[in-house]
Amino acid sequence: CKTVKKGAFAVQDQHEPVRSAPMQTYVMLTRLICEEVHPSFEIKKREKNVVDKVRAYVPTVTWRANYAVTGPWDYLDIFEAGSLDDAMKVSALVRYYGGAHTELWPMTPWERFEKNIQDLAQVMEK
Repeated sequence: CKTVKKGAFAVQDQHEPVRSAPMQTYVMLTRLICEEVHPSFEIKKREKNVVDKVRAYVPTVTWRANYAVTGPWDYLDIFEAGSLDDAMKVSALVRYYGGAHTELWPMTPWERFEKNIQDLAQVMEK
């Protein structure tokens, strides 16, 4: 099966085109559940378990950055997923296997946001 890239489409065997889905960027804030934060908490073991589960069940997700933060949240992760459903799977796996609360935010690049506002300005009443 040969795949040829043509514009936004990948054509397989010169038959039906398959559209390449753009990846959406998400920010996920994570807060450990207070019962999970104690001296015997094994952060590396939990982290490996979560990473293994995400790789197994949502293999199309690409991690872009991870940060420890101060304030009401403990971590901030930036990742790309092909759909909101996939991003929600990541969030659910982190909650279940990581013993944490999560909040998920889709992100839009500033340039795209500006273009959307310009497009809206053309149809809005002045």
